[in-house]
Amino acid sequence: MTLHSLACRLAGASIAALTAFGLAGQASAADLNALVWCDHADPNLLKPFEDANGIKVNVKEFEGTGAGLAIIEQSQPGDWDVMVIDSIDVPRGVERGLFEPLPEDQLPMADLFPEVKMDASTVVDGKRYGITEKFGYNTIGFNKSKADPQDMQSLAVLTGDKYKGRIAIYDYYLPVIGMAAMAIGKKTTELTEADLPAIKEVLTKMKANAKAVTDVVASQTALATGEVDVLVGGGEWVTAGIAKENPDLDFSIPKEGAVLWSQSLAMFKDSKNKDMALKFIQYIMSPEGQARLATSSCYWGMPASSKAALNDEQKAILRFAEQPEFLKRAQPYPAPSEDLDKKMQDLWTEMIQAQ
Repeated sequence: MTLHSLACRLAGASIAALTAFGLAGQASAADLNALVWCDHADPNLLKPFEDANGIKVNVKEFEGTGAGLAIIEQSQPGDWDVMVIDSIDVPRGVERGLFEPLPEDQLPMADLFPEVKMDASTVVDGKRYGITEKFGYNTIGFNKSKADPQDMQSLAVLTGDKYKGRIAIYDYYLPVIGMAAMAIGKKTTELTEADLPAIKEVLTKMKANAKAVTDVVASQTALATGEVDVLVGGGEWVTAGIAKENPDLDFSIPKEGAVLWSQSLAMFKDSKNKDMALKFIQYIMSPEGQARLATSSCYWGMPASSKAALNDEQKAILRFAEQPEFLKRAQPYPAPSEDLDKKMQDLWTEMIQAQ
């Protein structure tokens, strides 16, 4: 695969995440209507379920919880059956009365990696409203033929001079602020306004070393094409899906840790097809569904289930066997208050605009 076609594939995958397919005229009473991230639109994931149940899964893709909630606000009750959502945002849906409690006794809860059950978010008032299906890390992505893998074992490399001008920063404030916090020994769950000056100092040093602070498409492409050798905020979601074409791309979980992302499935309270919605969730959480989701054409990620039916090559690319150690060092996304969140966004904007 040429570098140009590799870049196009990356761009196409990310653009797919922004593409929405209208449901007007498509849906029937027997269909399943799903609000999803782009990894769930892969026919390799959906077709086995559709064939087994004799239905059509209509998907509408979105990126970011805010965009998903906006779609729901513009929809009628019962328009949607299931939703993919950031695990930490499940309570936002519950507060709005959107989700139906899930029957834990009908789900493979025991198969999940304990660290990604995310009970603090997915369980509200003793009831489970979401089940983690996939996870990964915002960490350091790198080209191991250009960057020393040993250097990538500490976040300190991002503020030193060795890779100056060879770094890109993923333009999303929460995970990169989380990485900056861990670099100075702070816990992502305990950040306060008092921590922001020290975090700003780390971010400023990172920015000084960076060739660019860019979006998903540009940052992935820069790493894949060799424009940069290190991606701050990268991870398996950047490198794993193209590992066969470019085996030099890898990611590290530094000694200070990485920011853990996870996505969950939830069922809508107003679904008109709850039995099939539960069947879909059960399929996604089955060993076969987990393997297909983990290796989706849009982006790869770790399956939440330890029983995922991945082959040896797929497990090696995702570094499946190393997950217990990775998870020990991982910390969750920062979940700031509304006021602190605004201050973090302002800090991020200042960092990006700094010369």
